[in-house]
Amino acid sequence: MAKVAASVHTQSASPLTTLTKNGRRRGFTTKCASLVKEQQARIYILRRCATMLLCWYIQGDD
Repeated sequence: MAKVAASVHTQSASPLTTLTKNGRRRGFTTKCASLVKEQQARIYILRRCATMLLCWYIQGDD
């Protein structure tokens, strides 16, 4: 069976704001800032993994 995620809106929020766990609204700027931080973390991890794999590949050529 496929799981279906249901979203429940307690208040009418504009598309640019979301509600946090305690019911406060997060603005567009705050949401964008958190998304940028998350993407930076993902890029950092990918860069570290690529560097590690490249180093292993270069060392294997000896």
